[in-house]
Amino acid sequence: MSAVLRRIRAFGGHLGLLAALALVAALLVAGVPRVANHYTDQGLRSDLSRLSYLNRDIVFGSGYDASDKSLPSGGDALLPSYEHDLPDPLPALVEDRWYTADSEVPGQNLSGPAPYTGVCRPSLRVRYQSGEAGAVRVVEGAAPVSDTTTVRAMVSRADAKQLGLKVGTKLTAAGTTTVLISGLFEPLDDDAPYWDTQRVERIGCPQADDGMTWQGTVLTDLEGSRLAVKQTELFEGRWRYRLDVDRITAPGLDALTTAVVDARRNPPQGRTLRSNAEPALLAFAKAQSGAQATVAVVESGLIATVLGLILLAALLMVERRRAEYALLRARGAIAGTVALRTLAETVLVVAPTVLLGWLFCALLPGRAAGSEPALIAALLLLAVGVAPLLAALVGGTGGRRPGRPGSRRLAGEVFVLLLAGLGVVLVRQRGVQDGVDPFLSVVPVLLGAAAALAVVRLLPWPLRKAGRLAARARGLVAFLGLARAGRGTPLSAGPVAVLIVAAATGVFTVAVNSTISDARDRATDRAVGADAQVTGFGFAAGTDRLLTQVPGVDAAVPLLAGSGAQLTATSGRRAQAQLVIIDGAAANDLLRRSGVTARMPGSLASATTSGPIQAVVSPDVAADIGAGGSVSVQGRSYEFRVAETTAEIPGLGTGTRRFIALPWRSVPAPDFQPLVPTRYLLAGHDFDNDAVRKAADAGQREYYLALLRRTIDAGITQVTDQQLPRLAEIITWEQHRQELEDSGVNALLTFVFLAGAVGSIVLALLAVGLAVLADAPGRGQALSRLRTLGLSGRQGRNLLILELTPLLAVAFLAGTAVGWLLPRLIGPALGLDAFTAGVAPRVAVDPWLAVQALALLLAGLSTAVLVETAAHRRMGLGASLRLGEDI
Repeated sequence: MSAVLRRIRAFGGHLGLLAALALVAALLVAGVPRVANHYTDQGLRSDLSRLSYLNRDIVFGSGYDASDKSLPSGGDALLPSYEHDLPDPLPALVEDRWYTADSEVPGQNLSGPAPYTGVCRPSLRVRYQSGEAGAVRVVEGAAPVSDTTTVRAMVSRADAKQLGLKVGTKLTAAGTTTVLISGLFEPLDDDAPYWDTQRVERIGCPQADDGMTWQGTVLTDLEGSRLAVKQTELFEGRWRYRLDVDRITAPGLDALTTAVVDARRNPPQGRTLRSNAEPALLAFAKAQSGAQATVAVVESGLIATVLGLILLAALLMVERRRAEYALLRARGAIAGTVALRTLAETVLVVAPTVLLGWLFCALLPGRAAGSEPALIAALLLLAVGVAPLLAALVGGTGGRRPGRPGSRRLAGEVFVLLLAGLGVVLVRQRGVQDGVDPFLSVVPVLLGAAAALAVVRLLPWPLRKAGRLAARARGLVAFLGLARAGRGTPLSAGPVAVLIVAAATGVFTVAVNSTISDARDRATDRAVGADAQVTGFGFAAGTDRLLTQVPGVDAAVPLLAGSGAQLTATSGRRAQAQLVIIDGAAANDLLRRSGVTARMPGSLASATTSGPIQAVVSPDVAADIGAGGSVSVQGRSYEFRVAETTAEIPGLGTGTRRFIALPWRSVPAPDFQPLVPTRYLLAGHDFDNDAVRKAADAGQREYYLALLRRTIDAGITQVTDQQLPRLAEIITWEQHRQELEDSGVNALLTFVFLAGAVGSIVLALLAVGLAVLADAPGRGQALSRLRTLGLSGRQGRNLLILELTPLLAVAFLAGTAVGWLLPRLIGPALGLDAFTAGVAPRVAVDPWLAVQALALLLAGLSTAVLVETAAHRRMGLGASLRLGEDI
């Protein structure tokens, strides 16, 4: 043991380097998947938490059935049995449950002192919901205790003010049933999911022109609910099961989705599943698959780079000890003895480091991958065993450097090239998002290795030619540097492969990040279409002036958007599509001022006043209606001909596949019924969103007042915000872009891109340093001899730079090319459109990539000079003449 410890002290630098690289590998193998799983689960839970209760919870519903004796009083008793019958894993995920019995009383069936809002009464929902005693605090009056003639109910203090109710208010429902407000309450936790379905809602009046009113909820007891049920057929019982998102993890997503589908297909008898969680679960599963594929590609590149560095570090140590191994062989030791001697050192130094790294990974947040123990065991075996194996090979040759393998090496290189090509073909056919295939995930590594083999095979020839030209020139530095570079030192196939894979991994992460960012920018251009978009029910013609009076708003262009426009083709075929009417010329001018890259089709800028209107349609609509037809706009029919087909209109959104767009100035609307904008595109900066919203609502009130005076009563003098069918909403370009950034797996992507970029840079510089260290003795010996011939220290550094620059430049260039090609080769298989709101991603590369690659090359050269200087200082340049000589 003492001899082993002495050797460890003697070769502590080499063993320490090997241990440090093994530690990094352990962090990559075990730590990165844990953190990635943490971000994945966190994103899933964040996405589910933002969903409405109908898209998150399991809700069974039942309409009124007089023969069903369980309604409403028996509904509570069914909660446990329905929960027990839920498909696994749903029962284990339920954190709370409620039974709700609702009786709807429309405003026209309600009489009493409840106020009018506009021209129609608010509607009322009489509800019994289990668990109300532990969710409310009665602040006035008393909790409801109904009898056989009167429904006693309580209402929240905030809702009572909005609905005009108070303690003692008596309302008559359906002409016979009395509803008495017995008390007011305040929720103990107003944000609790218990109240998700009890907020006051805006609803339309029975007559569409009457505007909007409210629908409120009052809470009663079981007796009151039974009495209310007898007087109305608008009854529904609901059994709601709240899922705890903190118990949901990404691996259980498929089982959860399957369980929800099973619950929909096989609900309790007489019930239907009213919730709709499957789309959200499937959307996240798609995004997760794409993210996992990207993680696998980046992680495989980093792990392959680190393993290559471990191999280089082991080779460096073995080369330094070649004379020692030759002496052992001369004394009768066999190759196995040499290997065991080295194994004793690596077990004591490297093995604890790997286990320490694994222990540290266990402290990181996130789930461990199922293959983590096997991967750590494989890493331990590799990190501990690679140096002994190389020592045995060196010892087996008696310390002599083996000759070139010749045909075997050529066959191996051809095999790697074929394997890389086959991997590209398979990954494009199968993809990597549906279950990460280890082989397909290492295709980038194979491509990097293939590029390295090509570089090592092809580069020496032009370098030798350049060396011959340099020999004719004055000076020795250029000739010697190119001559050494042409012989393949110091960068052989191993270091070049490590450099190329590291550079390719970094460029791949940058390219994928740029691709996703570009697609999200285009998705935002399509969804918002300007610096901001204002949406409402309808705006008066002068609203654009009100909007541009807001400080910071430079221009406003109206847009009329309507769903379900009726189309009739010339052939008589009918279809429906989203209708868009906009002034294309004004909109394009606004888009240019906004800096939005998207543009309106040229046909929308036309101003024809005779003949059919030039229309722009989506490909789906074009396939249905052919060359033209007629479209209904605000109750009038207009002839159109298809002038252009396009898949997108800025400001319309990313999910619209069927639309017809008409130029505003070509639609001959009468003066008494002008076109009514429903949206405005805004150009400007640093404006106040609230001020824009107020100006838009002023335009809405003006339009709605004119509508009411024209259709109901000319004496109406004002319209309040509460009477508007819809308050104006504003979304800015930055807000929509940030919403895309806040998607569930975005944190995972950010982590992967950061780890890939930083890791590849650090590992590439380590590869340069190891490659320089590997040939430091030989270079030191040559410099010592050249010093006796008058070579200066500056010329020695220039010699190193000239020797490394062609090799490093070509390696980084090859790595950059592989990283740039990877998204084009395997990008379609990664499912990147899951992160871009459905917009097809186009491979985009950061314009600064060339500058970054140049900076990395300069950093590599600087690292080489620093490592060389440190190595020579440690060795003593004057003693280098005998360094590395055979004994």
